[in-house]
Parts: sequence; C-alpha cells; structure tokens
Amino acid sequence: MKQVITVKGLKCSHCEAKVEQALNKMEGVANAKADREKCLVEVEYTPETVSVNEMMEAIEDCGYEASL
Repeated sequence: MKQVITVKGLKCSHCEAKVEQALNKMEGVANAKADREKCLVEVEYTPETVSVNEMMEAIEDCGYEASL
C-alpha cells in the first residue's frame, strides 16, 4: 500500500535523508522517498505491520511536522 504524508520543514537533502532513514528502518516499511520541494514523503508499507500514525510519529521524532 502507498501513503503520501505531508512533511513541514523539509529544507535540504539532509532533511530528506533523515526522514527517509527513520521510515525505512521501520518494520513494515518497504520504501520511503521524501521530496523537499513538494514537502511530502511517499511511503510503500504493509498496513498489517505498521500504521500511518506510527510513521507520522517517526517523522515528528525527527523534528518535522507530519500530516495527511
């Protein structure tokens, strides 16, 4: 399943990498690709293993604001 999450505060490639790494290390996340120009991250995940709320919490733990 794919989910697009809006992420406020993505300003550079380091920001993108920080969010991608946090999500990609989560069990159930197959791939996460952040786009600072669009202020979003697109995540491919298994909903039976990880929830959208858990992914949003991981983004917020990185210091960014996440919303749908």
